[in-house]
Amino acid sequence: MKQDIREILAKLGGLPVSVDTISDSADLYTAGLSSFASVQLMLGLEDKFDIEIPDHLLNRRSFASIDAIAETVSAVRAGQEAA
Repeated sequence: MKQDIREILAKLGGLPVSVDTISDSADLYTAGLSSFASVQLMLGLEDKFDIEIPDHLLNRRSFASIDAIAETVSAVRAGQEAA
């Protein structure tokens, strides 16, 4: 999953550095992720993983790092499977 997230981040994140140089726990906003790019990233994640990220997870913390994004996607997938 994290490789998929990295690919989406590379395509839609608009980061000034290569995604390959960013650790899974690094702060993406410090690396240059903008609010606009985070929305594009969210849409890309929803398309890739066939999910809809609920409003309560649309916050800076959910997209702060690759680890955080993976946790968010996993939580949404688990919630959808339980529904």
